[in-house]
Amino acid sequence: MSAPPAKKINPLLAKYLAQLALHPLRTKALTTGILCFLQEILGSKLAGVPIRAAKDSSPIVHALAAVSIDVKAFKMGLYGFLVSAPLSHYLVSQLQKAFAGKTSPAAKASQILANNLLVAPVQTAAFLSSMAVINGATSLPEIIKTVKAGFFSVIRIQWVVSPVSLLIAQKFIPVELWVLFFNAIQFTFGTYFNYRVKKLKLAALKKEKEKQRDDKGPSSS
Repeated sequence: MSAPPAKKINPLLAKYLAQLALHPLRTKALTTGILCFLQEILGSKLAGVPIRAAKDSSPIVHALAAVSIDVKAFKMGLYGFLVSAPLSHYLVSQLQKAFAGKTSPAAKASQILANNLLVAPVQTAAFLSSMAVINGATSLPEIIKTVKAGFFSVIRIQWVVSPVSLLIAQKFIPVELWVLFFNAIQFTFGTYFNYRVKKLKLAALKKEKEKQRDDKGPSSS
């Protein structure tokens, strides 16, 4: 009896996986950089944040602003390329090496625990530090203040999302597809939180403008 034919894989996916195997860090960096760039654009679009270029800007800047692309989108791309991807590549690779070949329930639980207690805090601190710089922080105290203010709110979300996604990956996703799977999870949640932050900022600005208008009050006769 002949063996069943091997399941065909999408040619583009096959090429991507080949690049991932040959040049893992470069491929992850490019992927994460592009996704972070798109994440910022989508967040602005969905939240309805107006992207305006200065009047004296070049035609290219005006064209980019018309499709919700600003300097912050490029900074987010650089963050993904230079910070997020290399850090995740190193941390997750070490985690996978530590638990390679271990498939018992205890080993899987230990991997999830190690991810939550060792990997997630480092990623969260790096993310908040980078966001502080991208949003204009210019001194170490400002960066530390941002990390302290947002650390536990971000890590709590990480502690919920990471174990669930890692458990799904352990049960259903081949190891060679883990990078794509976790990128998809990260992109989805990153876009959502980007959108939520921008909506909250817009609401705060609107409230502040209304307060200023109310403080001025109608002109007395």
